[in-house]
Amino acid sequence: MAEVSDQQVALEMEEREEREHFARVINSFKFYKLHSLKRLQLSKVSYSNLCDQHKNRILGYIDNLETIQTCIIHNYEVIKLILQDCQYMFLNKEECISEATCCFTGFQKILMPNNVFCFKQDFDRVKKNDCAPPTCEEMDKVKTTLKQIMRDWSEDGRAEREACYQPVMHAVLTRLGSRKPSEVKILVPGAGLGRLVFEFARLGYSCQGNEWSLHMLLASNFILNRCQERNSMVLYPWIHQFTNNLATKDQTRRCMFPDISPLQISPEADFSMVAGDFTKIYTEPNSWNAVVTVFFLDTAHNIIEYLETIYSILVPGGYLVNLGPLLYHWAGQVNEMSIELSYEEVRKVMLDIGFEIEKEEMNVRCSYTQNPLSLMQNYYNCVMFVARKPLPRPSHHDPGS
Repeated sequence: MAEVSDQQVALEMEEREEREHFARVINSFKFYKLHSLKRLQLSKVSYSNLCDQHKNRILGYIDNLETIQTCIIHNYEVIKLILQDCQYMFLNKEECISEATCCFTGFQKILMPNNVFCFKQDFDRVKKNDCAPPTCEEMDKVKTTLKQIMRDWSEDGRAEREACYQPVMHAVLTRLGSRKPSEVKILVPGAGLGRLVFEFARLGYSCQGNEWSLHMLLASNFILNRCQERNSMVLYPWIHQFTNNLATKDQTRRCMFPDISPLQISPEADFSMVAGDFTKIYTEPNSWNAVVTVFFLDTAHNIIEYLETIYSILVPGGYLVNLGPLLYHWAGQVNEMSIELSYEEVRKVMLDIGFEIEKEEMNVRCSYTQNPLSLMQNYYNCVMFVARKPLPRPSHHDPGS
């Protein structure tokens, strides 16, 4: 009997971990209603403990809780639509039904608008509900995904998008706008729900987004492939904010999405999303004219590896265009590697790698999935920079030699 190689064992373990991760992500979405109603119940219990005199002073309080409950149930109906395709999205390599959809190992799949997402995953555990209850962190990711829909695909998120996306798009167009758009290849790592990728593709550029989060990929698939009409969907993104509300109605205000029809992009457009680990997927040198990163560099375990990868995959003369803070998502987490550099150190690393820094702007004020009506506001003073991979120096030959 042939021995199982270490490589095969590692591959099987990786695939099992992927299946378990997929099952847990789906499970977290499925727990949304129960989790949210349990939190709402805490408010109902607190109200029930009030004396009658105090209840009479806030006669509309319980009615508002009932409205919140209705909004939670509506959000869950949207989540069910988001999950509707997942058993078809995650197919074995042999089951891929679209030649336009490329399959790779693990999560490294090219996801094409108007085509199936192609993953190797196991849907059985989800159907059997054979998962432990989600953690608070997993449920926070579901609620964050709903707010991301507001940010990327609703009129309510326009101000946030313009603050982040317009500066980087302007930087790219200023430097590459004279070229034929279809000949310019733009990569957007950390693409989230794909709006920035969509905007570049709308201008005719060959653009690809990369995203690691399955929560985001499920939602982006729904929006890009299923939401064909403008403002055809309703969401209540702020119902989980029980504090810092100025007006009672602010918590239950709705947003409409998508604010633009994804069908505005031609089916022939070179527009795609790839799922997986940025540094493992993008290994081909000299292949992109621009890498555009918005709130992405600080998602790295090792930001130096990110910058080296970007330098390698850029064509000579290509650009890294970045806007974001340095929050460092893995900072302080047990058993997680995290290299936390100041911007001063990041700048030195870029120069050491070989980048030429063309532009820097400090204190670019941006928010991220911020409730604009909240009594508490959080902002980042972001760094925006443009770094160029230099062209090769011309060789000098002595004509007489």
